[in-house]
Amino acid sequence: MPTTSDPNNLPDWASTMWQDLGSPDLSACASVSAGDLFDRRHGLRRDDLVEVLVDVRCLPEGHDPWVRGRMLSRTPSSIELLTPDGQHLYLAREVLVQINLIAHTRPAYIDDDELLAFERKDHKRRSSIHEDVERKADGKDDSHLWG
Repeated sequence: MPTTSDPNNLPDWASTMWQDLGSPDLSACASVSAGDLFDRRHGLRRDDLVEVLVDVRCLPEGHDPWVRGRMLSRTPSSIELLTPDGQHLYLAREVLVQINLIAHTRPAYIDDDELLAFERKDHKRRSSIHEDVERKADGKDDSHLWG
């Protein structure tokens, strides 16, 4: 199924997930793969609705090789999907044959103000946690000492 920016053309499973995300405007998130290089925006994104074809040699006999859902994250070695039935799946990239983008639900990374703000806030939170752990490690908690 080709990428769509029209919610009326979404498959049933994707339509439900799109509604769960608050029914974002898909046309505002559409890929731009032609034109001025600076204005192009394409590639997989967080919260994309995707269909993934898994290598059948890695599945039990008779298992559906297509996995559908919303992409939550990706790493160099795997992708994480939330399926329509609420299951979290982690798929190794070695078993992926094909990923079909059904719809983008967020703007491209560079244009996604909400995601960039989240990452800044998350980075500060993680730094604070690391500082607390360092301070408390091996009895080095001297926060009670003066001067």
